[in-house]
Parts: sequence; structure tokens; C-alpha cells
Amino acid sequence: MWTFQHTAVAASLLFQFSLFVSSNAFYLPGAAPHDYHQGEEVRLLVNALTPMLAGNDHAKLKSLINHDYYDPRFHFCTPEGGIKSEPEGLGSILFGDRIYNSPYDVKMLQDNTTCHTLCRQDVSAEDAKFINGRIKEDYALNWLVDGLPAAEMKVDTKSGDIFYDMGFNLGNDEGDFVDHPALNNHYEIVFKYHSPSPDVFRVVGVLVWPTSRGDNQENPADCDVKVPPLLLHEDSTNRVRYSYRITWNESDTPWATRWDNYLHIFDPRIHWFSLINSIVIVIFLCVMVSMVLLRTVSRDISRYNSIDLAEDVQEDYGWKLVHGEVFRAPASPMVLSVLVGNGAQLCAMVGVTLVFALLGFLSPSNRGSLATVMMICWTFFGSVGGYVSSRVYTSVGGIDKRKNAFLTATILPTVVFAIVFLLDVFLVTAGSSGAVPFGTMLLIVVLWFGISAPLSAIGSYFGSKHGAVSHPVRINPIPRQIPPTPRYLQPWAVALLAGILPFGAAFVELYFVLSSLFASRAYYAFGFLALTAGVVALTTATVSILFTYFILCAEEYRWHWRAFLAGGGSAFWLFAYGVFYWASRLSLGSFSSVVLYMGYLLLLCLVDFLVTGTIGFIATYWAVRRLYNAIRVD
Repeated sequence: MWTFQHTAVAASLLFQFSLFVSSNAFYLPGAAPHDYHQGEEVRLLVNALTPMLAGNDHAKLKSLINHDYYDPRFHFCTPEGGIKSEPEGLGSILFGDRIYNSPYDVKMLQDNTTCHTLCRQDVSAEDAKFINGRIKEDYALNWLVDGLPAAEMKVDTKSGDIFYDMGFNLGNDEGDFVDHPALNNHYEIVFKYHSPSPDVFRVVGVLVWPTSRGDNQENPADCDVKVPPLLLHEDSTNRVRYSYRITWNESDTPWATRWDNYLHIFDPRIHWFSLINSIVIVIFLCVMVSMVLLRTVSRDISRYNSIDLAEDVQEDYGWKLVHGEVFRAPASPMVLSVLVGNGAQLCAMVGVTLVFALLGFLSPSNRGSLATVMMICWTFFGSVGGYVSSRVYTSVGGIDKRKNAFLTATILPTVVFAIVFLLDVFLVTAGSSGAVPFGTMLLIVVLWFGISAPLSAIGSYFGSKHGAVSHPVRINPIPRQIPPTPRYLQPWAVALLAGILPFGAAFVELYFVLSSLFASRAYYAFGFLALTAGVVALTTATVSILFTYFILCAEEYRWHWRAFLAGGGSAFWLFAYGVFYWASRLSLGSFSSVVLYMGYLLLLCLVDFLVTGTIGFIATYWAVRRLYNAIRVD
């Protein structure tokens, strides 16, 4: 059902986008500090419960299903005035955030030295079984205070550095609690604050130490008395008492660097290793392509141009022989142009999003800002997709321009929407809070139908108006016979062989990206990601040009699809790596989690295939035109 909240989200999207473009303030949108005074209320918000990776290096993620904090099966304490949802952006909703108010009473600099009882709940045997199952799957509670997530303080075993691990455990199922997990029902909450000026305070850290405490003590207000842990019995009703204690500690950490403790780099050397590895691959490829183009091709061009045409001497061989076929229309030009157009739209979206991230607009305090910017960029870059698709379609001899414009604007959104809708059905069936509401889906359709599709049509119009790209040689009226092609130049072989190098330039960084997507880890290394993306783009372009040269030397002039497959070949290796990540870092126990993982992985591979395939095709098209423009053809 469409609600006022979703209407507000739609209005705020355009407002935030205009702020991104026109703001000249010192603080970026959504990142301005909140100044508190002593005794002022500090709101503690709750978010969905998410599965998390345990602390050891061999831990595996056991589920991908998020649960609403106020799911009645958890029996958490509710606010006296009722549960109220917080306004969320589009990206926050898509990423599964479900933020609500909480019953916790927090005042700036006011400690609560006793075990303050929040509420008492009766948990049925059936709900106790559900809670114990979530504890065994390592679910974590997620709180938010002034935009900061509540975290547990941990120590990096390799470097010895202290960092804040976002979220804290629902319960304990290790050691003595393997057979019967204990529910954490008491929270030691420590707030870190910084005072930039007298009587002005800012929250710079939120730490929580959850413990399990049975409710059979004589003095429940004493938090320091040791009591047996709270074990939920699955054959009877359980009485649960939730309690908490608050402590305020002053910190030297200024507000501007408060996220440094959260965004901890476990091993900075691995990022540098990934980047150096990628740069070495690019240098190797560039040198190889330069040698091929500058030595072999230049020698061939000089020999061909030095032939005296008056003597009727023809010594053509290799790529020169197919000069009259190389610009012949490929098979399925409509499909190829639509894929390239959608890939160009995604390339523009990724590039601009990375620029926003590097400029600091995508603050981690502004939850979901990454997805929001991506959706906005994808919507407004529909004109790019329409323009590129139309020009490519016209250049390869297409004549049904209206059909091309329609398919460019509809085919990719339809496929993505169908996959997301199917995954959403599984989320709803599993009772996950990560299911996208119907109103949000309707908003996405409105963005596509009202903005992206018209812009795509406008781009297609200007692409058709500019016409086809000029070709340096004429096309022969009769196609020449193609000799047998070596196996390593078959389309499937080209995709696999050419995809290894771009994938090798990015596979180390892929681990952190997948951990961010599936393990609820915050991604922070946008600088490394931007450099890696640039290296992958350059690698994809060079390897596509190189394989196309080999194809033309084999007198195979059907290079269009092979160039696209050579560029998009890294998507096949990405899928293989996703399966390896599943085997090494995931232990999914439910069918719904398996379907969700495979669905999200396929979407990621589809985007990678379109983006890298487009880069490979456009780079190759440019190189082929330059190559045949440099020779004389009678």
C-alpha cells in the first residue's frame, strides 16, 4: 500500500539530489554534527536483526534473512507511546533497513548506575525455539544513536588494534552453550562523547556489552552480582527480564573522525597488494598490445601501403583480407545494440557514483546513500543508454529504430524487476524484514516510467539524428568464406580466456565487496575501489582489442559479438568466485537463503557482464576503425 512515508521518500530523493549538486556548505548532506546539551534526550533507534560473521577467521555466515526488531517472536520491549517507524530513503529501504524508535531512556551525560529494568516478557516454547535458532545462526542486534551504529569493542588479532565491530550478538552459542544457547538480555551501554566547546557535546561512539542474566537474583538492581545465564527452554514458557545500564565516557576523538574506529582495515596490505597486482597486469597488457599494434600492425600497414597498385600485385593476408567484411552487420544487431546501450547507462551510473563516493558525499551516517545515488544516476542516465544504443544499432545496419528505442528502455528494467520480485517473494515467505514494500517497488516503477524511459527515448532520438558511425572501408556485396577458426578463438573460449585478466585485477577487492553485500560489513575503501575499477576498465579494453586482432588475423570477420564477450568474460569468473565464496564463507541452512544468494549473485554478474562487455565492444570498435583507416584499399 502506498503510504505518506513513501511519498515523502519520493520527494526527498529529488531534494537530496539537488543538494548534492548545488550545496556549498561545509558539511555534506546528511553529515552535519548534532550538538547536545547536558540532560538533553539522545534517541536510541533500533534496526533489523541481521546475521553476522563470528569473530574467528573460520566463521561462516549462516543465513541471509533479516528480521524485524519488533517481530513478535523476539518479544523485545516496545516503547510506551507505540512503535513508530523512522523516515528512510530509497537506498535504505532497498538495503533492508527497518528503523524504529525504542523504549530506552538516554539523556546526555546522565549515567544509569543500576540495572534498570526495561520490561519483562513471557516467551512461549515455540518462540523460544525460534529465538534459539536465530542465536545459533549468529544473529546480531543493530542500534543507531546519532547516526552511529552500536558496536562491540574488539581487538584485531594480527595488528593488536582496537576497533568497533558493528552490531552485537543476540545470544551466545559457544563454549558451554553449544547445545543450549543463552539469550543476551542485559546490555552494558557505553557512550563516547566529545566536547568541542563548553556545554556542547557530540556523540562519537556507542559500545554495547551484551550479557545473559537469569532473573532469579535477590537484588535485580545490582548489575555486578554473578547470576546463571538465561537459557530459553523449548518445552515451556520462559520469563525474560530485559535490563540495561548506561555509562558516559569522554573521548578525545573529534566528531569528524568518529567513524575511524568503525571502518577498521584488518589488513591494509591486502588492498595495496590488490592494487599493485592490478597495475602490474595492466602494464603487462598495455606493453603487449603496444608491441602488437606498433610493431606488427605498423609493419603490415607499411607493407600494404607500399604496394604499387598499378602492377596489380596483391599480397593480402590475415586481417587485411577481410577489409571488405569487417564492418558487415553482425548477427542479432538489435540484441547487441540494446546490450551495449544498457551497459553504457550502467557505466555512467557506476562512474558518477564512484565520483560521489570519492568526494565524500556518501557518508556512512547517511544510511543507504550509496543505493540512493545509484538509483538516481541510473534513472537520469537513461538518455546515455538510448543514445549509445541508437548509434550502435544504426552503425551496424539496423533499420527498426523505434523497436530499438523501446527495447533499450524496457528490457533490462524488466529483467531486473522480475528477478527482484521473485526474490522478494522468497523474503516475504521467510518472514524477512528485508522484503521490499510494494510502495517502494511502485516508486521504482514510477522513476523508470516517468523519468528514465522518456530520457532513453530522447537519447534514442538524438542518436538516430546523428546517424551511423562512418566506416573507412566499403562492405563487399557477397560475403567471403570463413576458414576454420582455432578453438581458442571460439566465442566461449574467447570469453573465458579474455575474462581471466580483468577478473585477476579485481578478485582481491571482490572479497570485501561480497562481504559488504552479504555479511553486513560496511565498505569503506572507495579509493581502492575506484582505482581498481579504472584498472579493470583499462584491462578489459586492452584484452578485447588484443583478442579481436587475433580473430581478424584468423580471417574471422565476425568480431562484434566476440569483442562484447571478450569484455564481459570476467562475469563468468565472477560467478565462479561467487560459488567459491559461498563454499568458503557461507553455510546457508535454508532454501530461501540459497535462492537469495544465487539471485543477488546473478544480478551482480549481469551488471558486470553488461558494463565490461560494453567497454570491450566500444574500445574494439574504435580500434578496428583506426586500424582499417590506416591502410589504402583499392
